[in-house]
Amino acid sequence: MTSSDTTGPAIAGQAGDDKKRGAFSWRFVTPLYISSALNPINSSLIATALVPISHAMGVSVGATAVLVSALYLASSVAQPTAGKLAEELGPRRVFLTGIVLVLAGGLVGGFGTSLTTLTVARVLIGIGTSAGYPAAMVLIRRRALGAGLSDPPGGVLGGLSIAGTVTVAVGPPIGGLLVAASGWRSAFLVNLPVTVIALLLAILWVPRDAPLERRPLRELAGRIDVGGIVLFGGMMSALLVFLLSLPAPNWLPLGISVVLGLGLVVWERRSATPFIDLRLLVSNLALTRTYLRGALTLLAFYTVLYGLTQWLEAAHGLPPQEAGLVLLPMGILAAVVSQPISARNLVRGPLIVGAASLILASAAVLLFTSSTPVLLIVGVTLLFAITLGATTVSNQTALYTQAPADQVGTAAGLFRTFSYLGSIASSTVTGIVFRHQVTDSGLHVIAGILAAVSVVVLVMTVFDRALKTPRRN
Repeated sequence: MTSSDTTGPAIAGQAGDDKKRGAFSWRFVTPLYISSALNPINSSLIATALVPISHAMGVSVGATAVLVSALYLASSVAQPTAGKLAEELGPRRVFLTGIVLVLAGGLVGGFGTSLTTLTVARVLIGIGTSAGYPAAMVLIRRRALGAGLSDPPGGVLGGLSIAGTVTVAVGPPIGGLLVAASGWRSAFLVNLPVTVIALLLAILWVPRDAPLERRPLRELAGRIDVGGIVLFGGMMSALLVFLLSLPAPNWLPLGISVVLGLGLVVWERRSATPFIDLRLLVSNLALTRTYLRGALTLLAFYTVLYGLTQWLEAAHGLPPQEAGLVLLPMGILAAVVSQPISARNLVRGPLIVGAASLILASAAVLLFTSSTPVLLIVGVTLLFAITLGATTVSNQTALYTQAPADQVGTAAGLFRTFSYLGSIASSTVTGIVFRHQVTDSGLHVIAGILAAVSVVVLVMTVFDRALKTPRRN
């Protein structure tokens, strides 16, 4: 064999490898990361603005919890819906539409004059930001197949996971600085420059979708399961109205939620392409436990995120920008912790460490008073950072190993829905506890709830024999 015979295939192989790496260049992934980060950042960005908004609108701090719940409610329905629309109509179209909706929400909120208007703005932002992550997943999958890869480079999915979840911790610091510099309206208006940049980058660098196939509207509605979406959205809306009425319960919304929930079960069992695949939940209990574990973990994390931020401002006396900066190290450490876990596809170990850190952090919050040194508070938030960084990536890895290969997309969308259910529950907890006044005793009640949830998460993790780290090829 001649030298040219041996070097020819080598050169060709190197060229093929270069092509595969080039398929996921920074131009392609940058708009995906920016858009995916819009949802978690917006979800927590509002935290430092709740107290100023309550003063400006003449309502209690507890009443502003609807701004948190509205985004999560919209997102819980819109995330899996956006995933189905991306598959049916094209991921780029859904991606760009979502960015435009966020832009509209920023404008409505930035110029809103009532709590109702701000709630509408948060719903628009919730729906719009929900398109980023599922559309990005479809784009990455199609890009990988086009490049001849069975899976995209690990760093791409790891980066998307960090952008889509861990960035939630940087919302309060950004919000605090914005509110201090330009007032609470900046928590909405900040979306304008970011979405314009994301829109331009997506138009330039995200590949165009194939031309749409002409399909009957009835067929498209059936594939997306419009009936399931409407029933689920109605059920969650009624449940949210009931939760926000506590501690003086309005039982009518709860009854409506139960009726719609039963109707949803009947509908989804008959649907060929269900919005919520109940058969998958019943047949794959390992996956269902992953859903519940993720929801409970985020319930605890978001409860402390919002509760601690409001307490730092209203009880500890910190201005919004300082309250946000207290949480900045948490966001940085969470990102650092998540990277090696993502690179090695670890599951069981990080989940146990994350649950244990959550217990320790919750116990420490029980000792907080309005005179607790800020440095000590920062130290405790770092324990929450370990929880966020360790569990986010590990739960996602568990999801992909436990879900059927042909239902990963559906399973991923449902995982996000469960996560938002935990987030909605967290805003309800803070809204009830701080309904009339933000106090040290109220924070201690929140810490007690966190501790109980943390113990449940730890028990679920330790005794779950299905949690395994996937083998490396």
